[in-house]
Amino acid sequence: MVIFSNKGLQKTVFRTEFCIESIVVCYNRYMAKSSLEDLDGSSGEPVPLTGACSPIDPSTARFPCCIVWTPLPLIAWLAPYVGHVGICREDGVILDFAGPYIINVDNFAFGATARYVQLMECSFSSQLGSAITNSNHDTGLSWNDAIRNTMQQFQHTSYNLFTCNCHSFVAACLNKLGFRGSNSWNVIKIVILVLFEGQWVNRGAIVKSFAPFIAVMLIGMYMASWSFLIGWGVFNLLLIGWFLMGTYLLHGFIKC
Repeated sequence: MVIFSNKGLQKTVFRTEFCIESIVVCYNRYMAKSSLEDLDGSSGEPVPLTGACSPIDPSTARFPCCIVWTPLPLIAWLAPYVGHVGICREDGVILDFAGPYIINVDNFAFGATARYVQLMECSFSSQLGSAITNSNHDTGLSWNDAIRNTMQQFQHTSYNLFTCNCHSFVAACLNKLGFRGSNSWNVIKIVILVLFEGQWVNRGAIVKSFAPFIAVMLIGMYMASWSFLIGWGVFNLLLIGWFLMGTYLLHGFIKC
């Protein structure tokens, strides 16, 4: 029987967190081509509302007024519900918080969109936020205005996989919008929204999301049997427990 001391476990957790964050930061700095572009292109002017969104077109990565999701490499192989999320402008361009002070524009990190949630028709976007009367939140913002304001905020925000990540950015956008009359969107609620309301782009996206997980589970069970299954369960409990505790018990510890 192998017994881990508290200090040994803490060192292992710290090293794992450091390695994962390093991989994420390096990957996104390599991939980011236009992280500091203006939200609406070179003109700097808001995209006018035309009364309806452009149609969703996965072939060109256009998902107007949507949240988009793709599996997060390595972690999703053990926890397929874990992914990278972004939010889209009215013209369908994806924006995602991909690293310290980095907002990708039309360059979704970690690959093509696998799932999306169409939040609402853009024809209603000019009225978003009117249900929120809290003086700490902007009111009457259009969809693009809210995303622009949040983007400017997160361009001065450090990234941390466990405390301030891509889900935090999307949650902040929805809070700025007052989406569904709420200003209490957080990381957990974004995960639930994608899980229960997300639509798959195609069958290939399903394979992309679950094939690595199934392969790892089969190999792990074959090589380590119940020991692997127990370790897998502990990993998922710790992962879920961390975000639940940080969101609902340690208020303000996890951003949004």
